Amino acid sequence: MVPRVWSLMRFLIKGSVAGGAIYLVYDQDLLGPSDKSQAALQKAEEVVPPAVYQFSQYVCEQTGLKIPQLPAPPKFNFHIRDYWNSGVIKVMSALSVAPSKAREYSKEGWEYLKERTK
Repeated sequence: MVPRVWSLMRFLIKGSVAGGAIYLVYDQDLLGPSDKSQAALQKAEEVVPPAVYQFSQYVCEQTGLKIPQLPAPPKFNFHIRDYWNSGVIKVMSALSVAPSKAREYSKEGWEYLKERTK
């Protein structure tokens, strides 16, 4: 009985985290123009570290544990927009040539096997 309840709780927690992530992406319009995505990233860089620090202080007070201070997050000196499109283009070009490359490699492999079995 307990393992079933535990697996149900895990499923519900994972589902709620995934649903929250999907809602956040939709609500912040992160799949839209890159300007909005970059603004959301900057907002997250400002909001997340203080929230993590506050949560760690709360955990320390409640449990009596001492959590070591985390290092500061790295600062990125480039715009995601400049690199996002090139990454998408490279991935799409690789996906577009994948069928022909697979056919080419399988043909080469078949020829190699024919030579080795003679």
